[in-house]
Amino acid sequence: MPEISKMKKPDVKVVILGDMNVGKTSLLHRYTERKFRDTISTVGGAFYLKQWGPYNISIWDTAGREQFHGLGSMYCRGAAAVILTYDVTSWQSLAELEERFLSLTDTANHDCIYAIVGNKADLTDPRAQLPADPQSPAEGGEPGTGPRVPSACPTPPASPLSPGSPPQQVGREEAAALYGRVLRYKGLDEGSSLPADRMCFETSARTGYNVDLLFETLFDLVLPSILRKRTENQRSPTVDLEDYCEPPGRRRGCC
Repeated sequence: MPEISKMKKPDVKVVILGDMNVGKTSLLHRYTERKFRDTISTVGGAFYLKQWGPYNISIWDTAGREQFHGLGSMYCRGAAAVILTYDVTSWQSLAELEERFLSLTDTANHDCIYAIVGNKADLTDPRAQLPADPQSPAEGGEPGTGPRVPSACPTPPASPLSPGSPPQQVGREEAAALYGRVLRYKGLDEGSSLPADRMCFETSARTGYNVDLLFETLFDLVLPSILRKRTENQRSPTVDLEDYCEPPGRRRGCC
């Protein structure tokens, strides 16, 4: 029977928070599986391990239902980045981030990075209706494998939104204002923190719009945390009991 390989240990944790039906699981599937699929509501939480270059990043998908709310604090413990997700067509989903989910991040790292993400942009923004280019590393190619190369061909104009499309209830200004309140809640100086225009995203899990940009930006930003953690582990290594071999000549005994 072949030896079962050990599961790779994550170098850093990223957590996705948000109300139910905002598309958290769909965002993760779009990034990890390169496709969109309809999903059912997450029960409790789900764990994904993403290899990004030589590093291993754990991404936690959490449930938005009220009955699983208490688990969010546990999932956020030790997080290096938190993705606060809302639905651009639902003002309530943005308000829920501040009312219900922000307090769950109290267990995250003190230098945790926060991103405000409005999903379902394809319902309100013509630019987000275009499917991701499968040849572009920034949107549809294999993530984390090389530099982002802009396409040589200009993007064709998007078709106008259908008359039945829901109106956008949350604009970029409201998302940026929430980001500022998150920084103040965390006691962070807005002047020395990452600017809102860099940490507020509008995405579409259905078309792939800005999904890779979101995750790759966060992975770049948490790299210092990964390197610091590896340095600390080298200074105080732990013993793996499965790999431990007893020195030769040592007698076994009960006393």
